[in-house]
Amino acid sequence: MTKKLLMTLLMAIAFTVSANAQGWLKKVKDRAVSTVENAVSNKVNKESGDDAASEKAEKTEQQDDTPDAVSQNQKSDFVRGSVILFEDDFANEQLGEFPSKWDINHGSVETASVNGKKYLNSTSPRAEFMPLMENMMSYLPEVFTIEWDVFYCKPGDIDQSALQITFYSGNDDLGNIHLMYRPGSPDVYGNYDFIKGGGSEDHVNASIDWDNIQKYIKLGQWNHFAISFNKRAFKYYINGNRVINLPNVAAPSRFQFMTENGEYPYRGVGHVIIAKGGVELYQRQATDLSAIEKAIAETGKFVTNNILFETGKATLKPESMAEIQKVADYMKKNPQARFEVQGHTDNQGSDAINDPLSQKRAEAVVKALEGMGCDPFNLRPVGKGSHEPVAPNTTDEGRAKNRRVEFIRK
Repeated sequence: MTKKLLMTLLMAIAFTVSANAQGWLKKVKDRAVSTVENAVSNKVNKESGDDAASEKAEKTEQQDDTPDAVSQNQKSDFVRGSVILFEDDFANEQLGEFPSKWDINHGSVETASVNGKKYLNSTSPRAEFMPLMENMMSYLPEVFTIEWDVFYCKPGDIDQSALQITFYSGNDDLGNIHLMYRPGSPDVYGNYDFIKGGGSEDHVNASIDWDNIQKYIKLGQWNHFAISFNKRAFKYYINGNRVINLPNVAAPSRFQFMTENGEYPYRGVGHVIIAKGGVELYQRQATDLSAIEKAIAETGKFVTNNILFETGKATLKPESMAEIQKVADYMKKNPQARFEVQGHTDNQGSDAINDPLSQKRAEAVVKALEGMGCDPFNLRPVGKGSHEPVAPNTTDEGRAKNRRVEFIRK
């Protein structure tokens, strides 16, 4: 009897459902059907080889209003110092011999070659080596950059590598960065430990986010590392990507490299550059863009020494892209602006070499801006060679100022 009453009640409720409720139920049904149809369609697309369409549909469903974190932060702000204090690409060294521009405290090293590039290779389980300078205890200025290359082999090779760079003030150890890499193994890590600046005895230290670093490392080829130091601000880069940014560390006067783990065949460094100068302290994208706007408003042009090229070539260095991006941002903000993009060189080399080189470099900048969404109609590349110096070519500082790119508004 109870069951009959319950069934009667349920039937009464079903028949008295309002038209609006029935419409809502229909929508739920339609949405469920649509979801099933989309799933079937995506499966058919994938099975028929139309993976791109399927991936696009998936990305569309996953999109939200959250901006990409990398695009919000300037991670490639490295600028090489304008005055080269030391450079060694080992090209003129004899294979198997101790490299002539280096000194050593522990172990043994020799000149070797991998992938057609010479480098300083450690031949002992541990080696400590440093550039051979006139004043070995004090050669780093208050603002400097250091660059070096490291070769990482592919997974499956004899693949263990550990490289440490340690900084000193006289004989005092100020801190280090230790980076170990073993492809295909969980035994990978990185860490740093530095004494803070301003006379503090406190340390700043941490493990490096390996998931972040691993996506920057290129296996089976050379990788470019760099450090930028300005009075107290320390930055560390892998292939142009900043992975350490410390606001206050003690100022060093010298440094050394250390390698360890004897089973690794490519333990060492290639093409090392030490330079005086670098990115301005706490340089920011918004400030730089304002500086471009101010310069163009006051002088009708923007002049920069931060667009860098491979020596003797028109190939842009990765660290130049941050500066070019600032110009691109200005042009997008001012779509009617037209520029003559001038390439300038120093006087090292003949006009027959420098004139076409400066033209090709200006064209490379225009091409990069076009790739960033700028209208090439508003850009005209012009090579000036060494004919319009802004400083004497008799000093390193003067020649560095003359190697520049100018954006002249027309």
